[in-house]
Parts: sequence; structure tokens; C-alpha cells
Amino acid sequence: MAEPGAVLLVDDEQANLDSLERIFAREGYRVLLASSGQAAVETLRAEPVDVVVTDLMMPGMSGQELLRAVRAVAPEAEVVLMTAYGTVEAAVAAMKDGAYDFLTKPLKRHAVLKSVAQALEKRRLLQENKQLRARLAGAEQPIVGQSPALRATLDVIRQAAPSSATVLLLGESGTGKELFARALHEHSSRATGPFVPINCAAIPETILESELFGYERGAFTGAVQRKEGRIERAQGGTLFLDEVGELTAAVQVKLLRFLQEGEIEHLGGSGAVKVDCRVVAATNADLGARVRGGEFREDLFYRLNVIQVTLPPLRDRVEDIPLLADHFVARYAAKNGKTIRGLTRGALEALETYPWPGNVRELENAIERAVVLSRGAEIDIDDLPESVRSGGGPRGAGLAGGVEGRTLTVPLGTTMEEIELRVIRETLRQTKGDKNLAAQLLGIAARTIYRKLDREKE
Repeated sequence: MAEPGAVLLVDDEQANLDSLERIFAREGYRVLLASSGQAAVETLRAEPVDVVVTDLMMPGMSGQELLRAVRAVAPEAEVVLMTAYGTVEAAVAAMKDGAYDFLTKPLKRHAVLKSVAQALEKRRLLQENKQLRARLAGAEQPIVGQSPALRATLDVIRQAAPSSATVLLLGESGTGKELFARALHEHSSRATGPFVPINCAAIPETILESELFGYERGAFTGAVQRKEGRIERAQGGTLFLDEVGELTAAVQVKLLRFLQEGEIEHLGGSGAVKVDCRVVAATNADLGARVRGGEFREDLFYRLNVIQVTLPPLRDRVEDIPLLADHFVARYAAKNGKTIRGLTRGALEALETYPWPGNVRELENAIERAVVLSRGAEIDIDDLPESVRSGGGPRGAGLAGGVEGRTLTVPLGTTMEEIELRVIRETLRQTKGDKNLAAQLLGIAARTIYRKLDREKE
């Protein structure tokens, strides 16, 4: 039987929150509480949540607006809306925006538990389906290219894959470290086992340890049941530690013990748990420098650095750009229902000239944008981002940042005003033009977005 998941309850009335908390806690759910939509968004940024149960009518951010925020911040979470003002119109609007279910108050205990259980089951099936698709094919996310730099890297991957040795992948952001980690897994004797990734930089320090090593019931406030960590879930397969250089000192000690002894201990536990999995780690940081600076344990570095593979940046794989561009055009044309044959000569030359500080991820984002904006049968240079059209300055000069899981690459020398506009435009794209929601996600007033966009038109 699958264990209950994490449920975020959102209501501006404390009595309702208290009542719902008791209902779900008795059933063994991990319960999180928020008294407003904005507080719920902050929780979603900090905690893994399976299902959000939210009131529809709340001051500030309404349940409908929170639903759209969930789609942007935690797209895999399911949302159940509840209201005393249940109307057919509100229910239809909520379902169109992606709500799983719509319940009317006063809530019946069995009805809300059944709705959340079904939402969890849907989420579980979607995750299993996603994992199955990923396993069936390096097909969906193949490593594309024929350049000498890429072929040399793949040769090392093929040689290292059959062994059980720990592999450290080094490379700039956007070079596809997870793709190469999956290739190691798929070509190993553990290919039938799970591939379990974790981004050590994306999970708050306060929960990273419990996420990796698991915990026992009562280990800390909110630990209402025993939970396996990512390491344990990788039993018989491969654990991928992305951004491993961001591990805290406490987690480094525990990880070292696991690599030495092959066993872990849950938070709040007293016994060792044996785990047999292969570890692949990745970083874009200089771990050697961090060791010298006392930020990273030298003994852990040597444990991780048994086989080192350096992934080539896209500027060293210029021959692969046409192949990658065609691959992404085909993917996003199919995804968006468009018929696009390829790229014009001018567009391809611009792609080959640009230094790609964000590497393959930046190229993919640029092609996705071009496919969406293109009005012709081919992508022309005018469909590409302005930074790509202008060449982006000296090869290799750039500054990369993220917006809600997307990568936004900004060449050095770009004015702060232009950077702000790019972040606003990308956030609006993610929120499908909803300026109020974009403002809430960016932590600014909606009038600021209107003012900056109006200034851009002047």
C-alpha cells in the first residue's frame, strides 16, 4: 500500500485549518498549513507537496489565483478547491485551470479524504508513467551530436558505465549533466533499477538531509510517519547527486559514511539501513578549490572523484548545433502543433556564431521560443532572441540566472533595466500573461510590471 503523501491546507479561517489538520494527521499524511495564498506559494517553494487543498474565497490571493500559481511553481502538485460558494461556473473555471476536484462546504470527512486520495493516486500514476517513458528511451531525451568533443566524452561514459565506480561529472550549467548520468545508468548492469536524481542546490538546507537519508516518525515536527530518503529509493539502481558541491558540512559527513560503509541512518533512527546503489555526482563548481578553501571535505571529494568526466560546453561543439537545432525544432513543432521544416541559413549562422553561455539548455529555450513565434515554414533570424541575433558579445562571456525552473541567459554588459524586462517577460510567459500572478511570483507590485512594460513601448 502506497504511503500517504504531503498535503498543504490553505484557508484564511483558522478553525477550518485546525479541523482539516486533524482529519489528515489521523490518516498519516504529512500536513502543511498556510493561512493565505501568498504563504502557500512560499511553502511550495520550500517544501515538496503532493496535493494542495485550498479555500476558493480568500482575501488577497484567491484560491483560483493560487491554483494558477501552483501550476507555475509546483506543476506536479494536484489541487483540490473547496468553497461555500459552489457554483457550476466556478467549478468549470477551476477545472479549466487544472484543478483536480472541487468540493463544497461544509466538507464531509470521507469526501475530502477520498478526493485527496484519488488526487494522490493520479499523481503517482503520472510519475510512474513519466519514469517509464524516460526509461524506455533515451528516445525522448537522446544525446544529440557527432562532434569530436562529444564523441570523446561518450567513449568515456561507455567505458565507465558497466563498472560500479562512482562517477563525477564536471561541466558548465546547461551542458546536460543529468542526460549523461542517465546514459551511465542505462548502459550499466543496474539499468532495470531506479534512476533517482536530486538537485542538492534546489532543496532548502533545512530539509535536504531528511530528503536524502529519510526519517522516522517523530524525528521532527511534522514527521507523522516513517519516510524513505532518495538514497534508499535508489536501491539496486543509480543515485544522481546534481550540484553536489552545494552540500552542507553535516550532509557531507553522512554521505561520506554511506560511500564508505554502504549504509545510512534515518533521522530519528537508531539502526543502520544497508543500501546498494551506484552514485553519480555532478557539479559546475571547482570542487578542488572548495576543498582548498575548507568548504568541501577532501575525503569525500576523493570518494566521489573515482572516475571524472568533463562535459564539453556547446561552444566547443559548434558542429553539433545544426543537429541539436533540428532536434529541438522537431520536438517543439510537434508539441505546439506547428509545421516547421527547419531553419533558414541566416538563423543557423546566428546560432553557430553565438557563444551559448547557457549551453544546450539555452539553445533549447531559444528554439522553443522561435518555434512558438515563427509564422513561416522555417525559423528565420528574426524569430530568435535578440541576444542570439546580435551574437552575444565575445564568445564565452555571459551571465546565467533562473526563473521558476527556466534558465534565462543574459550577456555581460546588459543593463539592469533590460535584465528586469527579460525576467518580467519570461515570468509573464510562464503565467500565460497573468500580470497579477507574475507580480506575486516576482514579489513586486502589479503596477510595476505595467509601468516597466509601458516604458518599453515608448
